[in-house]
Amino acid sequence: MGPRRNFKTIPELFRILVDEYGKNNPKPMLSHKVDNTYVNISYQQFKEDVELAAHGLLSLEIKEGDKVILIAENRPEWMMLDFAILGIGAINVPLYTSLTPADIKFIVNNSGAKMVIVSNKVLLSKFLRVREECPEVENIVVINDKDFDSSVPELHSLTSLMERGEDHYKFNPGLFTELNEKVKPYDICTIIYTSGTTGEPKGVLLTHENIVSNVLSSLECLEVTHNDVFLSFLPLCHIFERMAGFYLALATGSHVAFAVSIETVPQNMVEVKPTLMTAVPRLFERFHAKVIKTVESGPEKKQKIFRWGVDIGKKYAAAKKSGKVPIGLKAKFKVADTLVLKKIRERTGGRLRFFVSGGAALPKHLGEFFEALGILILEGYGLTESSPVIAVNRLEAYKFGSVGKIIPGVQVKIAKEHPDDQDGEILAKGPNIMQGYYKLPEETALTVKDGWLYTGDIGFIDSDGFLMITDRKKNLFKTSGGKYVAPTPIENLFLMNKYIEQFVLIGDKKTFLSALIVPDFENLKEYAQAEKVDFVDMADLVKKKEVIKLFEQEIVKTQKTLANYEKVRKFALMEKPFTIEDGEMTPSLKIKRKVVEKKYAGEIERMYA
Repeated sequence: MGPRRNFKTIPELFRILVDEYGKNNPKPMLSHKVDNTYVNISYQQFKEDVELAAHGLLSLEIKEGDKVILIAENRPEWMMLDFAILGIGAINVPLYTSLTPADIKFIVNNSGAKMVIVSNKVLLSKFLRVREECPEVENIVVINDKDFDSSVPELHSLTSLMERGEDHYKFNPGLFTELNEKVKPYDICTIIYTSGTTGEPKGVLLTHENIVSNVLSSLECLEVTHNDVFLSFLPLCHIFERMAGFYLALATGSHVAFAVSIETVPQNMVEVKPTLMTAVPRLFERFHAKVIKTVESGPEKKQKIFRWGVDIGKKYAAAKKSGKVPIGLKAKFKVADTLVLKKIRERTGGRLRFFVSGGAALPKHLGEFFEALGILILEGYGLTESSPVIAVNRLEAYKFGSVGKIIPGVQVKIAKEHPDDQDGEILAKGPNIMQGYYKLPEETALTVKDGWLYTGDIGFIDSDGFLMITDRKKNLFKTSGGKYVAPTPIENLFLMNKYIEQFVLIGDKKTFLSALIVPDFENLKEYAQAEKVDFVDMADLVKKKEVIKLFEQEIVKTQKTLANYEKVRKFALMEKPFTIEDGEMTPSLKIKRKVVEKKYAGEIERMYA
């Protein structure tokens, strides 16, 4: 399905939306929770707010090409301010709310931003700690009125910004429309700083054409209509959610509702009853783990019915794909759906047509489990540098374990370093490829050569045209025995284990593989209580001989299918999870291997002593 009408820039998308759904149209555009109840925002109200915010920015002398930092959680004001910033030809530089003051300072100064917008007191205090070291910033805006601090001279509340906008509009009524229409496809739309797993953040320059081409190509692959309802919870500062959960959703006239937080997603799904969602594998892992835990705590009879129901669901899905569903299987599926599958689907609100998954590899068993329930997960692949989608599975053509087929308008080839390489680095070319890294010409030249983006991912295209990702190029390592190891598939295998929450494989230039393991502490505590293992806290629990023996057994059981050189010989149990706050994970929840290896060098050395 395509958009309601084609467009070439994000401001043009805004004009189309308010033109088509503006005055006297009851259709809600957005929904968010106010005082524990979902409240709708109409297109007309949104249009007025965007125009006032834009005039407010103009009154503070934000002009074409200026950079505005936006640090806020997902909320209607994020989208409103984005359209306001882009609509006057300025550039939105969105940041994760989890960034440290030092990271914020680096990005503010590197981008040369003239204004910083934050949502609340916590984020305001983060920026104020480094404010004196950010000389180019002229104004700060705080979205929550109650967090306004009159002692900060250059600070404005969002309400006061809108009031300024109202006054500015009176004297310049046609200016916003004029500036909106001046924005060209090749103008820079946004600078997105990738946290990366190593080094300082790099600013990815994306034009309106980069992002719009990706929206339009993705819509040729995904069936999205004005009847769809999205639940938004992935950070809008990430290009995946911004492109798919924001611009793509609104381009089709879909309704977007905001989850209160990542923690409330299960509850919000039941309240909103979404038909579509963008998500990351972690959401599916948690959902699956919760379902399994609930089942395993019930009587044996219910466990048998559940296993039977899921098995029938898998057989039914496979038969549907082949185009032949036997009558007997249809009858069994009807019973399985009533007794098991429908009840689990209701936990998602009961209306989900499909999920789009990105950000990390989706374990195959999760795709198969959700398919058995009657909810398809369409995994895609891309990078910030490609705006982001390069490939995606389709409703009519999907394969678990793959990231789908290449989207229209994009070319992909595999760069083989040696003729006998089974697979090599994935290269992509198309209108979605970034203009480069801001102020980093040498880095840009290494990443984009003759228009081809060197993704840093290793993979291959199978005989059916599906793109398969093996691992990140920089993750591959060679043991001292000369064997190449791709850690991600091995790590994903261990992450299926109910006692494992996080898993980092170690083995570069080592004689054997080892691992740093963060246990699933909830399941581990239950095990300890059942086995009457006394413990004081998590640090004490992971040292208990019974727990170490449990993990030895689980590792042996989990890695039966692996080659000898891929098997984990030793492990260290961590007493707490790897976190963003401790600098061990990126804001998109990828573990920073180099940081973890350096931080826990002592534990690693002990395993090889």
